[in-house]
Formats: sequence, structure tokens, C-alpha cells
Amino acid sequence: MYTINENTQQEQQTEELQNKDVVSITGAAKLHNVTRQAIYVAIKQKKLKAYKNVSRWVINTNDLEDYKKQKYSRSKSTYKGELVFDNNKGFYSINQVAKLLGVPAQKIYYATRIGLMKATRKGAAWVVYKDDLKCYQERFLTGQAQQEIATSEAM
Repeated sequence: MYTINENTQQEQQTEELQNKDVVSITGAAKLHNVTRQAIYVAIKQKKLKAYKNVSRWVINTNDLEDYKKQKYSRSKSTYKGELVFDNNKGFYSINQVAKLLGVPAQKIYYATRIGLMKATRKGAAWVVYKDDLKCYQERFLTGQAQQEIATSEAM
């Protein structure tokens, strides 16, 4: 037997579905370019509000937008009150450097480990400064390209 609260809640959920103000878990995952599992985890951790309507989970679009604003992002990471990867000030992550140079991230990690590129640790993250990036690019990547051209011409 349903109580008045349960009836009211079901009516409200049905009304929201008719107004198209809700999306399914699959829809939410597609909208935010994440897996369905990531959405389930966010719901379980109470970071994202959702409710079960008859047989499927649905999420209010306003709640989904609130979740997006509060979602963790490395680009928003701070260390001692400052952004860790502030590109305006010339601070880049290893992955950002790799993307800028068009090389795999592992190559950048290796270059920092053996001392070809200088990187600084800020908390748990490695930060590459713009000047160090340019220096590495001039000394090693352009030299490498010239060496590859010379090797191919010798064949």
C-alpha cells in the first residue's frame, strides 16, 4: 500500500519524465563523456543525485549540471592556494607538454627522469615550466628530427 508521500513522489517523478528534465544513466554518461560506471560511482558516493523511476535510474538535468561544476578536474588542482597547471603563467602538466609537442607522455616522463627536461614537483604533480619546455624542444626534438632526416637520406 502506498502512502501519500510515495504517491506524491511517483507523480513528481512521472511529471519530470514527461517534461524531459531528466536523463538516464547512459544519457548522462554520453553527455559528460564518461562511462556508465563513473555515473554509478558518483551516485553511490552521493556526489550526484538520482532516483529510480519504476525500473531505471534517472537524473535531473539540473543535478547533472551541478555535478559537472563540482567534479574533480586536474586543471583545477591547487597547491598552496595557487593553480598547479596555470598555463597563463607557463606551468604545464606532463600530459599537456606531450600534447603540445606531439609525442607520447611516456617520452616526456622519461626525459624528466634522465634529466633532459627539467620538471618540478608540486604536491603530487609534476610541473613543467614554459622555458624548460622550449629548451627541451630546441635541444632535443629539432635535433632528433634532423637526425632522422639524415638517417633516411643515408639509406
